[in-house]
Amino acid sequence: MNIVFLDAKSIADEMHWPDFGFEHQYQTYPNTSPSEVAERLQGVDILISNKVPVSAAELQHADRLRHIAIPATGFNHIDLAACAERGITVSHIKDYAEVTVSEHCLALLFALKRSLLPYHESVRAGRWQEVGQFSYFDFPIMQVQGSTLGIIGAGRLGRAFARRAELLGMKVLFAERKGRSDTRAGYLPFDQVLALSDVLSLHCPLMPATEHLLDAETFAKMQRQPLIINTSRGALIDAQALVEALHTGQISAAGIDVVDEEPPAADHPYMSLLDLPNFILTPHVAWANRTAMQHLVNELVENIQAFVAGRPRNLIT
Repeated sequence: MNIVFLDAKSIADEMHWPDFGFEHQYQTYPNTSPSEVAERLQGVDILISNKVPVSAAELQHADRLRHIAIPATGFNHIDLAACAERGITVSHIKDYAEVTVSEHCLALLFALKRSLLPYHESVRAGRWQEVGQFSYFDFPIMQVQGSTLGIIGAGRLGRAFARRAELLGMKVLFAERKGRSDTRAGYLPFDQVLALSDVLSLHCPLMPATEHLLDAETFAKMQRQPLIINTSRGALIDAQALVEALHTGQISAAGIDVVDEEPPAADHPYMSLLDLPNFILTPHVAWANRTAMQHLVNELVENIQAFVAGRPRNLIT
């Protein structure tokens, strides 16, 4: 049984990998470029791909491939229809990131609401000594308790963040899907959540209906100059529209952990914001606390073991 991991560097080196428990050959690549995928699929029975795209064109070269194991929840990088046509099953990891992602959202929330990074940098630059008194107020400090959090995407991750926000005294609103004419119980219309929220956090999957969910039109509907948090998928936001919204004051701040191209190019719109005190960009690490990552590795190995044993689990297809 030949197993290949296309982007092994997407998992921290210090993670412990349980034994697969069956005879196999295991090849890992730190990363794989699009031009290398087809060649690396040849002779492979089980493929592991965290974020490397695998399309129908590459699958034509996968003469032995029978299973793709994704060490993540998201699967938009795999052509599921092509896998189904070729009888290739695809598994992913469920319910491992509730704590780590919600904690990252909280970290971004407090860092931006209290201007922690610009105050730290100003101290580093000698501003405290320059002022010559016990405190100074160069950057805004806003209260979290009593503010309104709008959640776009009310799955396990969105609701995990919502529960923690409610414990902090925040009012939580769940947005109905954009463009939906009716409103389900427990939700408010999408545009109403945009208008009422002091903080907006994205927790929905990327698909054609959600690409650029936040764009110039939606930013214009945000009446309370909200803080934007995105730990889901980068392309949910039109990056250039966010830049303009931040510069014009349509939004007050943004904490971004995901980008539509990763890593972002040097001229990506977000890179122009890095010197601003009200913008934080982290490198897609909301999911990656050590406890969650070890759980992910354990689940990945169990998914592969279950497939080999003829009892596949956590299947997408």
